[in-house]
Amino acid sequence: MRIDQLIPAFHRGDAIGDTAFHLRNALRARGFVSDIYCLSRDPEWAGEARPFSEFPRPAAADITILHFALPSPLTDGLLRLPSRKFIIYHNITPPEFFEPFQAEMARLCRIGREELARLAPAIEVGLADSEYNRLELEALGCRATREFPLFIDFAKYERPPSRFVRDLFSDGRINILFVGRIVPNKRIDDLIKVVFYFKKYISPLVRLIVVGKTTSLPVYYRALVQMADEFYLKPEEILFTGHVPDEEMYALYRASHVFLSLSEHEGFCLPLVESMVFDLPIVAYASTAVPYTLGGAGVLIHEKRIDRTAELIDIVARDDKLRKTVIAGQRRRLEAFKAGQKEAFLFREFESLLRSR
Repeated sequence: MRIDQLIPAFHRGDAIGDTAFHLRNALRARGFVSDIYCLSRDPEWAGEARPFSEFPRPAAADITILHFALPSPLTDGLLRLPSRKFIIYHNITPPEFFEPFQAEMARLCRIGREELARLAPAIEVGLADSEYNRLELEALGCRATREFPLFIDFAKYERPPSRFVRDLFSDGRINILFVGRIVPNKRIDDLIKVVFYFKKYISPLVRLIVVGKTTSLPVYYRALVQMADEFYLKPEEILFTGHVPDEEMYALYRASHVFLSLSEHEGFCLPLVESMVFDLPIVAYASTAVPYTLGGAGVLIHEKRIDRTAELIDIVARDDKLRKTVIAGQRRRLEAFKAGQKEAFLFREFESLLRSR
């Protein structure tokens, strides 16, 4: 029996690509014939994934798994196959977040959600990398749904951070960190408002560090830069780093005092787990998948109040006893994530799905 995976884009270091790669290796170790097929891939991964055009027609007893995170020809391709159909759902941002900024991005999100609605009743099992995503599949009419852990390569976080970057940002300012794409659902505009309040009413020694590609939605990024300028926030107070090498990102986690997320839509939010790895206290708005990912760890905000959020950041950054309590809770949650990465756990879940159908 074959168990193959379909993925639109296969990239090194991408959470979806890492999950597909790990699952493929684990399937092969269990004796299954298993390959990854994609529409595009990084050149250095050419030996690890094959073009979808080479995908052999499966038998009815085979299993084909589609990683679904954006619209693609793979949706109709999966629906036409005779094999048993699974998806691993990584979420699609609702289009309304993009409509004020870029019609094309909103259109793609809308098409993606329409494709998901077509897929849901046609697949045998819907796997989701968070409970929030699983509930969404269930609401769309999936016959069977399971939460299937996102693979996280914890070993990579053991590499040494950049000492230069860590020292550079250890200059007496309160560093507020956010890691993620520069897109509207992340509400980076709200983060800027928090920093403005903090600077004006609490302390001028504050800095917001936003790590993430600035090219995802240039019109939104330019609006953020203009907003910071209108608030008279200097470059040393609002820093957009763009994409940075891992060792620099790890240094920024180490040099920061609080990870702040005011995002209004997350399918999982891997930077929350990364913050746990680096013992960085988390303050986050209780939206979509965030409470599920935190699992009682961190500090959840249930009402968006810029003033109260800024005051909370100051307390978490300066109160050593509170920081230790928050970090202890995050370490317990991190251990639960690490336990969930064991192959035995993954295959207990996977094999139970096979038996149940």
